[in-house]
Amino acid sequence: MLLKIKQVNKEFDGKLLFENIEFEVKEGERLALFGRNGIGKTTLLQGLTGRLAFDGGEVQRLLPLEEWGWLDQQAQLDSSLTLLEFVQAGSAEWFELKQSMAALTKQMQEGESGEELLNRYSEQYERYVQLGGYEGEVKAEQCLKQLSFDPSLWGLPFAQLSGGQKTKAQLAALMVREPKLVLLDEPTNHLDAEALAWLEQWVQTYPGTVLYVSHDRMFINRTATSILELVAGGCRRYTGGYTEYKEQKELERRTQLAQYKKQELEREKLLDSIRMYAEWFQQAHKAAGQNDFLRSKSKKNVSRLHAKESALERLEQGKVHKPREDAELRMLLETDEFAASSLLRMDNVSFAYEGHPPLLSKLSLTIGRGDRLAVLGPNGVGKSTLLKLATGSLNPDEGKVVLHPQTTIGYFEQELSKLDLATTILDSLLALPNMTQSHARTILGCFLFSKEDVFKRIGDLSMGERCRVAFLKLYFGKANLLVLDEPTNYLDIGTREQVEEALLHYPGAVLLVTHDRYFIRQAANRLLVMEGRGKLNLFPGSYEEYSSKDRSCLLSPKQQIDQNEREMLELRLTQLMSSAQPEEPSEQKALMADILRLRQQISQMQAKNNGR
Repeated sequence: MLLKIKQVNKEFDGKLLFENIEFEVKEGERLALFGRNGIGKTTLLQGLTGRLAFDGGEVQRLLPLEEWGWLDQQAQLDSSLTLLEFVQAGSAEWFELKQSMAALTKQMQEGESGEELLNRYSEQYERYVQLGGYEGEVKAEQCLKQLSFDPSLWGLPFAQLSGGQKTKAQLAALMVREPKLVLLDEPTNHLDAEALAWLEQWVQTYPGTVLYVSHDRMFINRTATSILELVAGGCRRYTGGYTEYKEQKELERRTQLAQYKKQELEREKLLDSIRMYAEWFQQAHKAAGQNDFLRSKSKKNVSRLHAKESALERLEQGKVHKPREDAELRMLLETDEFAASSLLRMDNVSFAYEGHPPLLSKLSLTIGRGDRLAVLGPNGVGKSTLLKLATGSLNPDEGKVVLHPQTTIGYFEQELSKLDLATTILDSLLALPNMTQSHARTILGCFLFSKEDVFKRIGDLSMGERCRVAFLKLYFGKANLLVLDEPTNYLDIGTREQVEEALLHYPGAVLLVTHDRYFIRQAANRLLVMEGRGKLNLFPGSYEEYSSKDRSCLLSPKQQIDQNEREMLELRLTQLMSSAQPEEPSEQKALMADILRLRQQISQMQAKNNGR
């Protein structure tokens, strides 16, 4: 046992965040801390490490804090440290000695001398060797190489690194020290597919114990031995990863619902019996008059009445409540009627930022109706740039981007810079034509903004709340092409699943960039794989198929267009075959002719593809 938590609670600004938190952490576990945004997961981690005081309860640290390590969402440190120094500073004792020895060396180089100076240096050197400082320096460099940090970056100030690089640097610092208990707060944020795969392997094989917070469902599935669900009134442990957690939650819900229904039937029967015995007693008592025998007989009904009332009281004391559905995002994305099959086309598009090598070279791409195209590739390969070219935010250096005249784009950018931070959530809706306060409040309720929340300034919202405001703009835009750049970065899992559901039923096309592999698997039916230096491939299937198939299935742009056309024909064929049979013989004949023609076209296209 490494950690015991008993009856922990915490308030913020007079509002209860969580209470009655009890759990244990045992050696070797990979425990995922799970819960909605704002429930206090980061606060709980900070309290466990002693950086924040709980309002009540007890934290028993059976492992000294010196043997803990943690990764924060936002790394706070001296910005003067370089990347290499930051990784070395993870092992504070020998790193401080290293700095002190460097200062003494500088003093001696500048002409200072004396026995005391030499003795201090000698003592520190011996201690540095005992602590394994030189081995630590080598290990720090090895860890940076493992995480794909080019040596040219090692001297950069930590503050100048990107979000993903800062996360990897914190991981490297933990790798050097190898603490027995590691706490990770959103370690998957900003990491590309290669870094995520490495992190999964690291967590799976780490010799110590790991407690982490993550909204990445695939990461949880592949690494967690247990999930600890945090709610306002306590927490509960579930064995396994996210898939097992969902199955256990559904079983709990069904069991509770069955118990609730059984209890309600029993309650109705007891109430009927109570009414019946009360009525019998009244009638018998009235009929008995002064007859002692009949009066005594009527009292039997009173005893039975009291027994049933006692049974009802016991039932109410052990009452099983009806399963309560958590408040969740309710969003239906709609689009105006659109007849054309192609919404956007890129022809031989090339692009480079000034002074940098090309990100895109001779890119040709078509996005048609029904496409759910996810863009994959490592950080810095140009995924967001591709989306900006598609929306017209950037112009290509060569080639052209062609939109169908009826195409309307809804753009979600990960920086959320298009939001008016000075206005309130409610006023942002009331600015729309014909919008009433009543209708605006109803819509905002569907997006989890209720009561006084609607009067908050957008600039005062959390990033997760700002994401929901950005989705509001998409909701009212009725675009037929959604261009989404990291739309789920700040959303909890429940809200991500509602966004996935909305995209599944969205009748338009989607061009998507996200690091959430589970989200890609649920929402995408096409993949655009960017490998850097302008190299690009199209894959005609889901993320699951891409992960398991031979990559020779990648399509050229021309093959992608043919694939889109064939699927549109198959959709039309399905619609014709499922339509009501016309009564007129001439109409029946025309329907059969259309079906035969479509089948023939599909067969010809399949033969053409097989020939390739």
